[in-house]
Amino acid sequence: MTQPHLGPVTPAAPNPLSLTSPADLRTHVTAHLDEAARAWLAHALDEAAARSGTHGPISAWELRLAEAGRRCGADHADAVRVLILHAAHAGPDALTRVYRQGTAAERRAVLHALPHLVSGPDALPLVEDALRTNDTRLVAAAVGPYAARHLDAHNWRHAVLKCLFTGVPVDTVADLQRRARADTELARMLDDYAAERTASGRPVPQDLHRVLALAESEAKES
Repeated sequence: MTQPHLGPVTPAAPNPLSLTSPADLRTHVTAHLDEAARAWLAHALDEAAARSGTHGPISAWELRLAEAGRRCGADHADAVRVLILHAAHAGPDALTRVYRQGTAAERRAVLHALPHLVSGPDALPLVEDALRTNDTRLVAAAVGPYAARHLDAHNWRHAVLKCLFTGVPVDTVADLQRRARADTELARMLDDYAAERTASGRPVPQDLHRVLALAESEAKES
């Protein structure tokens, strides 16, 4: 299976950190780090694994999250943080603490790590919090596979609208085609949003037409 491209994550990119297995992610990141950064990452992951299950109040691996950008470079910091969270087997409580106390970058890493670490809906409050912000990188991270699996229909529709409102490309929305299929309520909401934009003299995002066409065409075919 072809793995998603793992360049720097931007609002315009899909969610490669959420969609790529931690093993493949580590292989990719390690191949792009210099010797000192590789050694630091190996030590950080070993440290996190050794202390997995002992998450507080501030564990050593949590401190490494703050160092990731300085040690491994900005382009790889998100991926490194996801790897540390995975090595620590961070559960919902630890992820919530990191998210609540962390920087925007650390919050983003938590959101990317959710599909790898939380099987049920326990971490949905973190997704919902990110979707209330206007930080486009947080919004993009929030609409990954974890949201696709666990957000209910009402909140998922509003997540799609949030992407349109903030300019986050809908390509970042995981499982968009499946969840939009036959969703006449989503089509109605998109119609209303487009009408509001038009009435106020503002342009309608091109992505809105894409999602609307998808919802309407799938609904007609079903």
